[in-house]
Amino acid sequence: MNLAIGFCLKRDTQLLGGLLQDLTSECNGADISPRSTEENSKAIRGILGHLFIPPSLSLSPPGIYRVSARLGHSAVMTCPNKTNITMVTWKISPKIGGQCTLANLIDENKSERTNCSDRINWKSRPDWDQALEIQQVRMADEGNYTCEVVNADGNFHGLYHLTVLVFPRMALYCDDHGNPVCEAETVKPAAGISWVPESNSTPRADSNDNGTVTVLSRFAARSTNGRNPTCIVSHATLNETKSIDCSPCKLPFVC
Repeated sequence: MNLAIGFCLKRDTQLLGGLLQDLTSECNGADISPRSTEENSKAIRGILGHLFIPPSLSLSPPGIYRVSARLGHSAVMTCPNKTNITMVTWKISPKIGGQCTLANLIDENKSERTNCSDRINWKSRPDWDQALEIQQVRMADEGNYTCEVVNADGNFHGLYHLTVLVFPRMALYCDDHGNPVCEAETVKPAAGISWVPESNSTPRADSNDNGTVTVLSRFAARSTNGRNPTCIVSHATLNETKSIDCSPCKLPFVC
C-alpha cells in the first residue's frame, strides 16, 4: 500500500510517530506523490541521518568564544567539560609567530609540546584539568586557541580568540636637573609628543619586550614666557594633556 508523503524542510520540522506512518505536508503547494514503502523508508532514513550525528564523528564547534587579558597579566582558557578523556590537545595560532601545540595522552601519561613558549603551559595536571594558562601575557599572544578533547563519544572542540588589552600610560615629571620630562607608553605605532611652548627636543622611542613602545621627550626651551610647560600626547588609544612647573621654588631646592 503506497503512502503519500510530502516533506517540507522547515526550521521547526519535527518527525513524530513511527518510521512508516502516513506523513502529510503542511506546506502550501507541496508536491505529494505516491511512493512505495521501501522508498518511504529510504526518505525517512535520509532525513534522520541529517538530524543525528554518529558519535564517531567530530562535533561541529558552536562558535568562537572571545576572551581578553590585560598586558602582563595571566590568561586561562578551559576545554569542553567531558568525562573519561583519553587525549587533549591545544592548538595555538598567534598573530605573530608559528603555531604552538600542547598535547597529552592521558592513558599513557605522555605529554608533547611543539614551538611553545615557557609562558604557555597546562594550568595544572592535564589528566584532571585540561585548562591552558598564559603567564605574563604579551601582545604576540593575540590569536586563536583551540582545545580538542577525545573520549569514547567523539571529539569535542573549544575555540577561543584572545585579545590583549593595553592600558596606555602617560607620565609627566621633573628630572634631577629641573627639566620637564614627558613619557607615553602605548601599543605600536608610537605615540606623538609635543610641547607648549614649543620645545627643541627630539622624542626617543624604545620598544619593550611586551610589544609596547615607550616615547620619552625632555622639554628644552630657552624661555617659557612665564607659562608652565605642557605636554601633549597623541595616539589612537590615548590623547592627554598635562602641565608641570619645574621651577626651583617648586622643587626641594633653596630659592
